Amino acid sequence: MQIQKSLLTFMTLFGLAGCGGSTSSNTTPQEAPKPADVQTATPAYIDDISCNVSYPLQISMINSDSEEGNLPTLFDKNKTNVSSWQATETNSNLVITLAEPALIKQMVITWQNLNYAHLYNVYASKDQENWQLLNSKDQSEKNTLIPDVIRLDEISTATAKYLKIELLGNEVSEPSKLLEIEALGCESDVSHNIELIDWYLSVPTDEDNNGKSDSIKEDDLADGYFDPRFFSLSKDGGLIFSTSVTGYKTSTNTNYVRSELREMLRRGNTSHSTQGVNKNNWVFSTAPQIDLNNAGGIDGELTAELAVNSVTTTGEDYQIGRVIIGQIHANDDEPVRLYYRKLPNNSNGAIYIAHEELGGDDTYYEIIGSRSNSADNPTNGIALNEKFSYSITVVGHALTVTITKADGSEFEQTVDMTQSGYDVGSQYMYFKAGVYNQNNSGDAHDYVQATFYQIDNSHSGYPY
Repeated sequence: MQIQKSLLTFMTLFGLAGCGGSTSSNTTPQEAPKPADVQTATPAYIDDISCNVSYPLQISMINSDSEEGNLPTLFDKNKTNVSSWQATETNSNLVITLAEPALIKQMVITWQNLNYAHLYNVYASKDQENWQLLNSKDQSEKNTLIPDVIRLDEISTATAKYLKIELLGNEVSEPSKLLEIEALGCESDVSHNIELIDWYLSVPTDEDNNGKSDSIKEDDLADGYFDPRFFSLSKDGGLIFSTSVTGYKTSTNTNYVRSELREMLRRGNTSHSTQGVNKNNWVFSTAPQIDLNNAGGIDGELTAELAVNSVTTTGEDYQIGRVIIGQIHANDDEPVRLYYRKLPNNSNGAIYIAHEELGGDDTYYEIIGSRSNSADNPTNGIALNEKFSYSITVVGHALTVTITKADGSEFEQTVDMTQSGYDVGSQYMYFKAGVYNQNNSGDAHDYVQATFYQIDNSHSGYPY
């Protein structure tokens, strides 16, 4: 039975890059953000904006008081060391010009060195003359795997066209080096169309200090959880999943970091355990009858519409550019993992899957292009930021993955699971969707990101 997903409102955020002083970047002048069509004249009057959500704000320009010109490396979406800005003095200012006035909510600064606390203040202005202090905390976290979120709406709300970061060096009185600046807020309210009550989210933080990544359970997720570093709203009504190379992992057996949804058919009813053949999980229709009776669903389909926005460009050759965007997970094995991979010199990405037999090896199937570390650019491939859809469907022993491009062209792969071993008892299944970074060797701040506009899951017998 196909489940109709309801419209939920979600509050979230995300941002863009940068900093100033001395710069290094692999971004060519032709690729750098072009402020030519940005209105630089200050409007005579800017109305105060009222909206309840948060999403990445477009940065048109960043300037430093210590040098002339725009600093595009600070908002080029490249967070690696090759795209950085070094302040020349302990005390210096950066002025950020937004493409449009916005209600300011948060900021994320990716500092090159997280071993020290960095001192700063953030101000907002409509006219670059009257500045309002926004932050209540004036130093960054240190000794962390990931940068912290700067709350800019705790003191008071502010509508602004300009933001100023007053850099005061780090705790050992050295000038700060920055990789990226991301500003978050809203110009108007938007919402997404993804039902979240039957998912939980894994994010690479460790707020409970158990040494593993945090899990945001169904109720909290549906109630509007967000974190601009990992899970946020896009201005065009999608959910942004993002994770860097470094961060906390879900278990000691996991090699990579993720921001990923895990299907939870219990929909917040904690009387059903997360694990086991029960009403929280589903089974293949080839399972024994007792499992069919006890499961929350039988067979299933996961459909998604998304765009991959960023993949890693650093690290070992076999890890660069690859990310898992959908899965079926069993007790310990994965009947299917859906990969997107784009190599640095290619304009398009490839799509392939891995099928893991129960307790056995992976078999790979290329759907679009090649998974090779030296693959040519796939002419029918999918570029970054290009929307496409996928479906993962299981009916009995047949596992089918279909990729549909924006022009309607389809690419399909069916796997016969007759000999895969999943028709034995006690094997439970759940879908996963998001970004599971398949790179642990790259630059610590290198990252993967995808925006999902639709995620639907359905099973026979669900809801039970």
